[in-house]
Amino acid sequence: MKSKLILAFMAVAISLCLFACSPASKQVSVDVTCGQLSKHAHITKAIQVPAGDSFTLSLCSNPTAEFRWSEAQISDQTALEQVDRKFVPRKEGQAGGREVWTFKTLKEGTSTISMEYIRPGKGEKPTRTFVLTVEVLLG
Repeated sequence: MKSKLILAFMAVAISLCLFACSPASKQVSVDVTCGQLSKHAHITKAIQVPAGDSFTLSLCSNPTAEFRWSEAQISDQTALEQVDRKFVPRKEGQAGGREVWTFKTLKEGTSTISMEYIRPGKGEKPTRTFVLTVEVLLG
């Protein structure tokens, strides 16, 4: 009985060691700060993400000034899809916050996500543009 207990304990210990040594999935995120947006009218970035993974995109936003990011325009919707979009306000008493999108990669390929920072319904040109090139790698 004692030997079975020792063997079971060793099997659990080995399993835990193997799990701890396995490479963890790295969550990819793109974060554009308010400072970056204030200095540049057009921002471009590029990332690589394995197929089947997801990533987040976070952009500074201030809807209290009537500005917000347009809907994400995805050039190849067979390579990636948008699965979520939310606004995360700053701390109480502070204006603005962040718009956060979550995307999932579907298959190997390259796609771009384009957005404009605009005041909807005003007929004005965008004050900022953002383009993210996503290279989806074979998982």
